[in-house]
Amino acid sequence: MYDDVDPFIGTEATALPAPTGLAATWWWPKPQVGNTHPGACFPLGMVSACAYSGAYPTGYGLYDLSTEGVPTRLHDRPLASGFTHFQQSGTGAIRKYYNYFRVTPMIEPLDELGRTWDLIDEHAEPGLYSATLENGIEAQLVAGPRSMIHRYRFPAHPNARVVVDLSTGGLTIPYGATVPLRARLESVEPGIAQGEIVVEGVPLAIYVECDAESWRQMLWYDRRLMPAGQRLDLDSIRPTTLRSFGLMWAGPSEEGQAVELRIGFSLRGVEQARTNLHADLGELGTFDSRLAGTRETWRGLLDAITVDTPHAQRRQVFATALYHSLIKPCFAPNESPFWPQKGPFVFDVSTMWDIYRTQLPLLTALLPHRAAELATALLSICEQEGNLPIGYRMARGSDRFSRQGSALAHTLLSDLAQLGISGIDWDWALVHMQTDLRRTYGEEFLLQGRAEPLSHTLDIAYGYWCTAQVAGLLGDDALVAEYAPLADRWRNAFDPATGLLGASTYYEGTRFNYSFRLLHDMAARIALAGGDAAFVALLDTFFGYGADAVVQPGERPSPEEMAAGYGLGRFEGLNNEPDMEAPWAYHYAGRPDRTAEVVHGIVHQMFGPGRGGLPGNDDSGGLSSWFVWACLGLFPVAGQNLFLLHPPAFARATMRVARGELTIVAENFVEPIPGGPVQYVRSVTFDGEPVEGAWLDGCDVHRGGELRFVLGDSPSDWGREHRPPP
Repeated sequence: MYDDVDPFIGTEATALPAPTGLAATWWWPKPQVGNTHPGACFPLGMVSACAYSGAYPTGYGLYDLSTEGVPTRLHDRPLASGFTHFQQSGTGAIRKYYNYFRVTPMIEPLDELGRTWDLIDEHAEPGLYSATLENGIEAQLVAGPRSMIHRYRFPAHPNARVVVDLSTGGLTIPYGATVPLRARLESVEPGIAQGEIVVEGVPLAIYVECDAESWRQMLWYDRRLMPAGQRLDLDSIRPTTLRSFGLMWAGPSEEGQAVELRIGFSLRGVEQARTNLHADLGELGTFDSRLAGTRETWRGLLDAITVDTPHAQRRQVFATALYHSLIKPCFAPNESPFWPQKGPFVFDVSTMWDIYRTQLPLLTALLPHRAAELATALLSICEQEGNLPIGYRMARGSDRFSRQGSALAHTLLSDLAQLGISGIDWDWALVHMQTDLRRTYGEEFLLQGRAEPLSHTLDIAYGYWCTAQVAGLLGDDALVAEYAPLADRWRNAFDPATGLLGASTYYEGTRFNYSFRLLHDMAARIALAGGDAAFVALLDTFFGYGADAVVQPGERPSPEEMAAGYGLGRFEGLNNEPDMEAPWAYHYAGRPDRTAEVVHGIVHQMFGPGRGGLPGNDDSGGLSSWFVWACLGLFPVAGQNLFLLHPPAFARATMRVARGELTIVAENFVEPIPGGPVQYVRSVTFDGEPVEGAWLDGCDVHRGGELRFVLGDSPSDWGREHRPPP
């Protein structure tokens, strides 16, 4: 699958064919752009690097700040002022952004540092990004777990240079810059330099090696050289006193001369940055050897899932979705800058609200040891900082995204416990799961029986249910009994008169988007709505059955336009996360055929090839992971160790799972086309045994085996009577 990946998918505004049928009735409230970048990334690695234009939100690309509708252009063509490190992947508005340590290859005077050049002949593959600047310099960047190697090929010039700017960070949009608070740089010896800046309360260190042996090595400050300076210390920097500063290597270049810059990174000082670089480089220590190692790692991961299709574009979209699912979070063991202990540390959890339903179950299936490492890191954060985070960036501060949701890490912990994943201290985990439920919105939940916004009532009640699952596995029956009535408080969020959630404020959605999430007692949820028929009728209205096509928000939509769209109470069509599990609510009312119709519309009309191939912000792989699961014919119910079944999007697929290999076969499969006919499940077997209900236990999926679907062109009775538990 490695050769099928196109990292440029999602980097520009959505440019999908006009949807038809049911898909044409869905309304998109969030920006119509994937917000991905094509930069060099190592799987779940600590650092990324990409061409820097200063655009929103990753520093790469064309667009100004955008939170709704079609993004406004900041640039009319691909540009770069250099290549920066640390980018988000697919996220929306999360306050400050990274883009530290801009490296700029130049044949222009240092005074021109900061100008932009056109990007020509861009190329990207997993782990590698390359482009040519309009001044003729060819750039290649390859990522290691905690390092980045730059290779630049220069034209013949008497005064070429590679400039490392330590003063630049953030974005070029208004109020988008990050100002370092403190900095120190030094030349260690010819070809070696090191430095550290403190940004947003984080000490970020680099150790740099440059192989341009005949070039001069210098520090510079305020665009002026310090040819005799070996060290620069800046103890207190403010926005009003900031002047640019950094490192530089300069000298004459021959035609095609290659210069390598090798950078190790650490959050714990220059010595650890040096150790990280040398660990990543290995014995050979070259660009080519690192590229070979990174390619091998990516190939191994991307080959964990294979799909059979004669259509190259369909395979490309799937492979790229899998790639985007494995970029974040950033794993950096022993790198926490906030506490001294060694152990797992993870940042760029941006955010649990985006990834807990889809990306984390995918990580658990493909890399269970990394899922356990993530869980331990989250528990360490809770122990050190007081909360299981909803989001966690490489920054100090209160930016924990608590408005988005509550108790979402509990779903990951519940799944891992039920799957029997090793490597977690479950007594320790249970303590933090309990205490976290009583913080922030949890106090109101305990005192009032519900919390506002009402979506937090569902989160916290579900958190109590997930915690009870862990307690039950540990034999704490008293805690299970204590939490049962608290978990049942999800009912307090609903209005029995409508069968929907009550009036409240809802994050990036309405009560409709949150009313059909998969709860831990769906039978009672459906009864509250008036039974199967009434619940299906609510779902049909939500998904636009019989409704007219909608007009999506344009560029800079007005408040009135957005209010009218929200007033539709319509499915968001995978433009955003709050209702991404809603299509499977039909399963619990005995209508998996409806799920098939909705998922068919999403998979084949909301995702596509090309830079505009995503319907909305990819959000750290949250949307891409949804697509991976949907194409496989499986959907994980986070926290319940349960997979719901629907028609797969390929005739055959294989997936390496924790304890074996899962093979998925679809008999009578017809290659789908956008807007074309839907295929329905007529029967299912798992390892030859009939599957009467539209679900599988998670332990069976993680064990592997053969999952065989028989498809047809019309609905059947399969899955109507045998409802998913509980």
